[in-house]
This record gives sequence, structure tokens and C-alpha cells, in this order.
Amino acid sequence: MGKSFWFECGRCGYRAKVAGRADDGLHLAVQTILCEDCKELFDAVTRLRVLEGSRPAAHDSLGAALPEASPKRPPSFNWALNRLRYTGHKISDWLKFPLRCPVSEVHKVRLWNYPDKCPRCGVYLEKAALAFRVWD
Repeated sequence: MGKSFWFECGRCGYRAKVAGRADDGLHLAVQTILCEDCKELFDAVTRLRVLEGSRPAAHDSLGAALPEASPKRPPSFNWALNRLRYTGHKISDWLKFPLRCPVSEVHKVRLWNYPDKCPRCGVYLEKAALAFRVWD
């Protein structure tokens, strides 16, 4: 089971709801990234479990399916989390995705693992004691 937490900056008030590290669920794996152009934290989908032998469509930055596109562009975390689960079928293939900013593919990103600094002011972020969301 994956978990998302509130992270907050005591200096500038920046807040983010992210895992804070690499995290895995049954059908989904994420890694928290810092986009240095957006100055935001995101949970980037790194792996997604799909039906065996299927070729899902790629997704735009909002998670909408793009027809006939290659699956090299990762779906958004919210789309992957809220997609319908397959029932009664064998689910065994994992799609792997590169780390990319969900806003733009050309933005520079880096791994962000708690404890780490605020993307806006550079002070270490504080992690909430309880999980904001337990997923998958």
C-alpha cells in the first residue's frame, strides 16, 4: 500500500500532497520528483500494471488518453490512481515510465526524498504525522 503525506514549509507556506519517496502499491509505483522549472513537487508514475498483452494509449498532462500514441509518456498520478481496475482478467505486465514533469516534458526534474528542501525557499519541509491518503 502506498501513502501520500502533507509536506509543508514553515517559512514560505508551500504545501504538497506527495509520497515523499519512491512508493509502491499493488498496481502502481511512484517516485516523488522536484521540477526545478515549476518549483513544485509531484508524484511521477514510474510503473503501472496492465492487462497481459495489452498496449494502453499514452496520456496527456491531465491524464486523458491520447489515441495511437506510444506509452513512453507517463500518465498523471491522479489518472493512474483513479482508473478502473480490471476484474476477471490476468494482470501481469508492468509498463515502466521515465521520470518527467507532468506539466512539460522539457522541464528539468530530480528525485526528491524526505527529508529534503522546499522547492521555493530552500528550508527543509515538515512531514505530517498521519498519511493524507492510503492508495492501492
